[in-house]
Amino acid sequence: MKKLLLAPLALAVLGAAAPTFAADLGGRPYYNRAPAYAAPIYYNWTGFYIGGHVGGAFAASNNFNGLALGDANARLLGGVQAGGDWQFAPNWLVGVEGQYSWLGGNYMHAIFPGGIVYNNDQRALASITGRVGYSWGPGLVYVKGGYAYSDNRETLTIAGVPAAFMLDSDHRNGYTVGAGVEYMFAQNWSAKAEYQYYDFGNSRFLAPAALVPFGSFHNDEHTLKLGVNYRFNFGAPVTARY
Repeated sequence: MKKLLLAPLALAVLGAAAPTFAADLGGRPYYNRAPAYAAPIYYNWTGFYIGGHVGGAFAASNNFNGLALGDANARLLGGVQAGGDWQFAPNWLVGVEGQYSWLGGNYMHAIFPGGIVYNNDQRALASITGRVGYSWGPGLVYVKGGYAYSDNRETLTIAGVPAAFMLDSDHRNGYTVGAGVEYMFAQNWSAKAEYQYYDFGNSRFLAPAALVPFGSFHNDEHTLKLGVNYRFNFGAPVTARY
């Protein structure tokens, strides 16, 4: 009978002591883990690239001693580009680029007294330029300049009949300068926005004689372009190194 009474008493004592024993053991230790290592990202601009662009071309009004006016117009353009860059020092780069842009609409339409009409259907602009840029990670700002070419198809009519004419320059060859920004949004892809100015000099009619007194007109273009490039990068890839 004593054993039967002592057993419940012992269980009661152990139950009362259990919280105190657990408190003496203390809580589970907490270990402050270091955050996962985030490797830096290395961007590389060295390599060749190909791409395409769209935009607009804007020509100012030209006049011949104030007597005949050329059209001022804005036209759409679209084209392709290819080039290569070399990054050095470590944020600077130099490169070379070839570009060809098809144009929509006519560039100049001038009406002279006597029913003489001159038209220049400028079909395309092309350029070969060098460029210098400064990069910070995926971003790049640059300036460019070099040779420019204009694909012209010119006609002259007198009373609606095609006629021969002569200019003192073909205004096909000139120079171009520009500037832009480019952003590398993936390992092999970049997007750019660019302003480019083309200048093909002045032209003066040498024939027919009726147009000689009207003087010269200027041939230039202002362009704005948005483009995308696929880059065949050399050296460090545009990925995190671990």
